Amino acid sequence: MSGESAEELVDEARRWWQTDIIDVRPGEIALRGYPIEDLLGRVGFVDTIWLMLRGELPSPAEASLFEAALVASVDHGPQAPSIAIARMATTCGVPVNAAMASAINVLGDVHGGPGQQCMEIYLEIDDELRRTEDLAEATRQVLQRQREAGIEYVPGFGHRFHPLDPRTPRLLSLVDAAAADGTVDGRFAAIGRAVEDAISAGRPRRIPMNVDGVTAVIYCELGFTPELGRGVFILARSVGILAHAAEQLTQGGRIKGPMPKSIGYTYTGPARRSVPLDLDERGTPS
Repeated sequence: MSGESAEELVDEARRWWQTDIIDVRPGEIALRGYPIEDLLGRVGFVDTIWLMLRGELPSPAEASLFEAALVASVDHGPQAPSIAIARMATTCGVPVNAAMASAINVLGDVHGGPGQQCMEIYLEIDDELRRTEDLAEATRQVLQRQREAGIEYVPGFGHRFHPLDPRTPRLLSLVDAAAADGTVDGRFAAIGRAVEDAISAGRPRRIPMNVDGVTAVIYCELGFTPELGRGVFILARSVGILAHAAEQLTQGGRIKGPMPKSIGYTYTGPARRSVPLDLDERGTPS
């Protein structure tokens, strides 16, 4: 026994988990200090996400820009692995929460992580810019360090499907408008464009910013950390995941794989061969 009194043990237990996020008592709920009944009907869901993550309510202009980034990331069709997994899982008879969890669990560094990685590059360039005071040079130095580290491509730029991601120009225009009215200062939009210029230099075609690159601009402009950038992307994509799981549930289907059986797959192993007749008990030729 530790020798602590019962009151001390209870106090230690109460301190075991500490949070600034929510205060729940019998008959009372407060989010970041705001009574839930005061928030209901007055504060939107996007504002509430911001409040929960950042501790304060956003301005209407901040909420509008944040919401645009979330809407842009909601879905990218059933060819996206996370969406395909949600649909396949649904045909296996699992409940919607399992289908959603299966999909969310593949949103790692490759599929789901480029936005966070792009934010980290932007922030590194921003830090370098404070020393060099030359955006092109700061961008060159950071991209050179990326290459020296063996990173072959810059996350947030180029797209395997879209020659130009249709979400990018619109979101950049919203950032520019927000910078013009003082909601953000616009320096990360300048950094994103500088990266696009640098990686496109000397190439026959530009490597345009994609949705990960432009939402990284927005989340950096709004002061989110890279980890929160990935988190809010997952929140947004969860809407598409849920929609596709629900649609597949309505459409039906049973144990659907990634391709129809009529198409099949490519076998690359040995040709058909005979099993040796002189196998010993271990299953190897004697």
